Amino acid sequence: MATPSAARGAWTSRTGFIFAAAGSAIGLGNIWRFPYTAGESGGGAFVLIYLLCVVLIGIPVLFAELAIGRSTEKNPVGAFKKIVPGSMWPVLGGLGIATGFGILAFYSVIAGWTLSYLFKAVTGGFGQAMTADESAALFTQLTGDPVWAIILAGVFILLTIFVVQGGVSGGIERTTKILMPVLLVILVILAIRSVTLPNGMAGVEYLFKPDFSKVNIQVFMQALGQALFSLSLGMGAMITYGSYLPKSENMPVAGVSVAFFDTIIALLAGLIIFPAIFSVGGETSGGPGLVFVVLPSIFNSLPAGNLFAVAFYFLLAIAALTSTISLLEVCVSYFVDEKEWSRQKAAWLLGGICFAIAIPSALSQGGSEFFTSFVGGLDFLSIQNIIWGNFSLSIGALLLCIFVAWKWGVPKAIESLEESGDSLPAKGLWSFLIRFVCPVAVGVILIFIIVTQQYF
Repeated sequence: MATPSAARGAWTSRTGFIFAAAGSAIGLGNIWRFPYTAGESGGGAFVLIYLLCVVLIGIPVLFAELAIGRSTEKNPVGAFKKIVPGSMWPVLGGLGIATGFGILAFYSVIAGWTLSYLFKAVTGGFGQAMTADESAALFTQLTGDPVWAIILAGVFILLTIFVVQGGVSGGIERTTKILMPVLLVILVILAIRSVTLPNGMAGVEYLFKPDFSKVNIQVFMQALGQALFSLSLGMGAMITYGSYLPKSENMPVAGVSVAFFDTIIALLAGLIIFPAIFSVGGETSGGPGLVFVVLPSIFNSLPAGNLFAVAFYFLLAIAALTSTISLLEVCVSYFVDEKEWSRQKAAWLLGGICFAIAIPSALSQGGSEFFTSFVGGLDFLSIQNIIWGNFSLSIGALLLCIFVAWKWGVPKAIESLEESGDSLPAKGLWSFLIRFVCPVAVGVILIFIIVTQQYF
């Protein structure tokens, strides 16, 4: 008879876990959000603060989630049930599952845009000169087509279902072992090509030369939010992925490797985008439209620009898929563990429900007046991002820090992290950070969002 751990699945190697967990963390947030946030926040100073936030906040919270997952070998709800049975803490696990599901419902729509742009690039659509206004009009046209937007979101959810229903090792691990090396190769090739463009090194200097005159509380909050959210923290993804990691694997090394890859991908994305923009004299602070509006207007100015466009949007699509896989897996793991559903039933049923919930977000970019101006002038997709991508994630991460530090206890968390026999470096520092620094930092983000109504 299979053990519970074997029945629910497990990673077959540390590499498989690292690729899968890094794939979860590496998404549009790294390749889409990080570059434009850095652009708006002065470049190098933001990058430096971001790196400090990853080390001092992101990695400690990541370790906390992984410790819970490996100790219990359960989904987020089951994990809290096992550690503190009969308490209210499993509600925190339920919040994580709901958060992952809610994010998937709108994230799949944005992921669908990458397919639309990839198709446009493959068919030579970026081989002609395009003004900034024409590029903006193209974005409005593609995202505002209701049928096309729904179809593309559905295609992305279908791809996600196919991977997740294949199992932990046979589906997720096998797929990410292919996609992650491909993603890295494309990133490196594009980064090398971009920095060797005429005046490309000016973009490198912009990205890495700190200008502390641009630093203010907004920049600190953006860097902290990016560090926390880009690692897929606060929604139970790392609890779930940690639960599939064999006890014999070195958890601290695996966790740091995930954060390292996540950060490297974000920096490589900046090395692709900024040198290309500086090469043609473009604007660095393009906001959220940087990769969908600004870049299409400069592809024609680059040598082999259309090929550059194909590779870039293929890269975006891969990054989006590795993230949607983890978002659905968090939900599926709950129904497999707690409700004893088959993985296939859970993946297809939950994926189908998620697609239905994604439709309003798909219609909210111009396809439906009702959903485009849903509440307070905000579109439905933006509201979903505020609820799940900002408040829910922040609350989840804050409560997780409190739970590990003050309920479960740091000694038990360290015991889980060291279960392979490998020592956790700087135990005292990690203990201090997870007890005091991390909850305060996440709490400050939450207060900042509430007070300023500035969302990440």
